[in-house]
Amino acid sequence: MTSFSSSARALCWSAITASPFFKTMFGTSPLPRQVFLAFTPRRLDVEASAPQNPPPQKQEFQMAPKAGGTPPGGTHDYAIPFASVGTLLENYKERDANKIALVDVTQEKSISFGELHDVSNRIANWLVARGIEKGDRIALLTEERLEKLILWLGIWRAGAVCCPTNVEMNIAYVAEIVGHLGCKLAIYDADLDIKQMTEGIDIESVKFTSWSNDIAGDAGSDEAFAQIAAVAASPECDRDYIETDDATIFCTSGTTDKPKNFLIDHLAHWSFGMSTIDQIGLTEEDRTLEYRSFGWNSPQGLSLMPWLATGCTLHLARRFSHSNFFDWIKKYEITFSAGIPTVINMLLDRPTGVTSKDVPSLRLMSSSTAPLTPERWKQFEETYGINLLQFFGCSEGGWVCGNRHYYKKYGTVGPPAKHQEFLLVDEDGNAVPQGEEGEVTLGGPQCAKASMTAEGVWEDLDGKRVRLGDLAVMDDEGFITVTGRLKDLIIRGGVNISPVEVDNIMMQHPKVYEAAAVGVPDDIYGEEIVAYVVVRDGETLSADEINAHCAETLADYRLPKQFHFIDALPKNDRGKVRRPDLQEMWKEGHGSA
Repeated sequence: MTSFSSSARALCWSAITASPFFKTMFGTSPLPRQVFLAFTPRRLDVEASAPQNPPPQKQEFQMAPKAGGTPPGGTHDYAIPFASVGTLLENYKERDANKIALVDVTQEKSISFGELHDVSNRIANWLVARGIEKGDRIALLTEERLEKLILWLGIWRAGAVCCPTNVEMNIAYVAEIVGHLGCKLAIYDADLDIKQMTEGIDIESVKFTSWSNDIAGDAGSDEAFAQIAAVAASPECDRDYIETDDATIFCTSGTTDKPKNFLIDHLAHWSFGMSTIDQIGLTEEDRTLEYRSFGWNSPQGLSLMPWLATGCTLHLARRFSHSNFFDWIKKYEITFSAGIPTVINMLLDRPTGVTSKDVPSLRLMSSSTAPLTPERWKQFEETYGINLLQFFGCSEGGWVCGNRHYYKKYGTVGPPAKHQEFLLVDEDGNAVPQGEEGEVTLGGPQCAKASMTAEGVWEDLDGKRVRLGDLAVMDDEGFITVTGRLKDLIIRGGVNISPVEVDNIMMQHPKVYEAAAVGVPDDIYGEEIVAYVVVRDGETLSADEINAHCAETLADYRLPKQFHFIDALPKNDRGKVRRPDLQEMWKEGHGSA
């Protein structure tokens, strides 16, 4: 099959868009998606991304009538043609060099596309001069800030692999991860203790402080941006990458164990970003806000890649701030903001008094990384008047499902993502009928190439279908409802009980802030249900009250045997409840009858 390099495709696209016919027909305004589709070359290397062991033909893919994923082994057509960072930034510089590319709302500074093009090229040439080869791994150790993304793009322009390890993890985990990755260089925030993070590791390191466009160049400095400023602005770095080249190594949030690392290529990033654009309807005119760590896959796919693919303006904050959130949206006229259930619940339980009339630019928010109950979803929209979409993603596969800006259903995570090869299967790997519960499996270009255990052992995932361990049901309209996790299932007297179902019923009580059910050992039934409940501030709630509430909906065998009230549920740094911690709490006597 014929194939073309990314640079050749980009050159063809540039020639098309520069032609008199094209300008006459479409001008210089943003193109509608139909036009992008018409001019987008079909995937030429789709066979390489198809599973090596595709499912039998009898396993039919089920798709929503208005939105859905791609059948296993199917062709992926992209709304925007794949292009490398160098090509994209050059195009945006030519389109409008003065347009603001990135805004750091914490530092209150920004960088234009013209400046970003130039400094990322300097970084790439600086890395090449330091001996960085194509495919070398570079650890990027910093909190969320403008400089992180500037350096990240420079690393990609040099053809290297970015390893944006989350420095807010346990310091021992950071050191262990960096040690396993085999990085050739560590670029780190000068405020961090690099000795602790690289103790016992043979790795070169260089610190950075703050970027500015007028920083004095000093090749002899020990600070990265001073060295970079001393590099000539030209020539353009002659490195480039193609879709299948390694792009990023990132880690999971470590819900139940030490974080696990995943390696993804540039096509996985692009596919993830294209799925996001389909879900939220992003264009170059948007102004987005992200406050989560780019060390995780979710912000990379929700914010980083759609920004790169469209040339919109991305705003980033070091972390979420309840007091500043709507001020940021007003000041910068944000049109789309990332969201997570913790933030949604915080805004509901500490109302700001803001409504959509106060932030007319904000057309949409998302909620992902953990379940959001339908009641809280509706309550948020009723309180703030802001459209909210729930998504479901994972580290190893990007977006699994997502409600769309044009098509959503409360209580679901939406239809399968556009570039996800989604299938629900039984324990033998056979597709389940629509309407029946099955395990979520994934495949296709969004998925990781490899995973690394906490012990540093890599497992090849390329071309393999991924079994997530999540259970779900597809309704007759193609919407997916996640019902639980296989390893979280409570098996009471041989009956499978989803803790998520019990959680959702408890959360419907008006005095409950959050709650979680877990299975604990029982001599008679094998496992029994125990619930941990956090009561809203200023409220009181008894075990009898919450039990009576649950009994209105749940059958007796699904009712928790015990209710225990605690100040907060244990969670990882992405807001997911750590159920094993609750089970340990029970074992240690906190849950004794």
